[in-house]
Amino acid sequence: MSNRLAGKVAVVTGSTAGIGRASAELFAEEGARVIIHGRREQAGQEVVAGIVARGGQAAFFQGDISESAITAGLAQFAVATYGRVDILMNNAYSGHGAGVLDMSEADWDRQWAIMLKAPILASKAALPHMIAQGGGSIINVSSVQGLLASRGNAPYNTFKAALVNLTRQMAVDYGRLGVRVNAICPGRIVTEKKVEFLEARPDEERRQKYTYPLGRPGTMREAAYAALFLASDESSFITGHALVVDGGLTAQLQDSAAKFVEEQVLAELGMSGK
Repeated sequence: MSNRLAGKVAVVTGSTAGIGRASAELFAEEGARVIIHGRREQAGQEVVAGIVARGGQAAFFQGDISESAITAGLAQFAVATYGRVDILMNNAYSGHGAGVLDMSEADWDRQWAIMLKAPILASKAALPHMIAQGGGSIINVSSVQGLLASRGNAPYNTFKAALVNLTRQMAVDYGRLGVRVNAICPGRIVTEKKVEFLEARPDEERRQKYTYPLGRPGTMREAAYAALFLASDESSFITGHALVVDGGLTAQLQDSAAKFVEEQVLAELGMSGK
């Protein structure tokens, strides 16, 4: 590793699994002292132990960051533990897909609280520390579904889209104070949960092979490298940007892509679409 984050302190919400965990581990490998966050103590301590075993520095903070007191405590914990906050990665996620007609008010409120309210609260808590120390980097984890809609996933699409514009708004407001704010918009990333999902659905795995121009979905490490770039000084003149990390998924016309996928899947199955 090249120690691109040496001397920096990174807070990563929802970092006991998935993209959050991969990013926190990569940040630590690159020299950052990392605050791991999650709601499960055992899972969080396992991530910390793994980072420490590899020579890194990490500490765990437990709590539901949809609550303002908990979110403020997360930033305070980082400062109390390591003296500063240089990087905030708003990654925590909780929710399920449904259309507007199928969503209860409680469902909307809960998913809004985690996917949009929590990044607002976490940023509000971290920003004063970043400004006081002369700068910092905030990375919001959005999605390609924050740029293009998918069927039956109203809350996720809505809040991830709002997160992209929140990224731009904060970049405009706080850039002159030394804080850069960017987002990553991953396509399908094979997380721990997705491995089991795909293994049980060979048709879905086959379809994704042809849906993505690179011939596959992405890995957690690949998404983490995008976050690392935005966290590091290598992106010092980049702010207000939504970095798409999707293997070319959103680069293609949808009718052309659908035709190609159909042809390739039928060919693989020894069938003809004619």
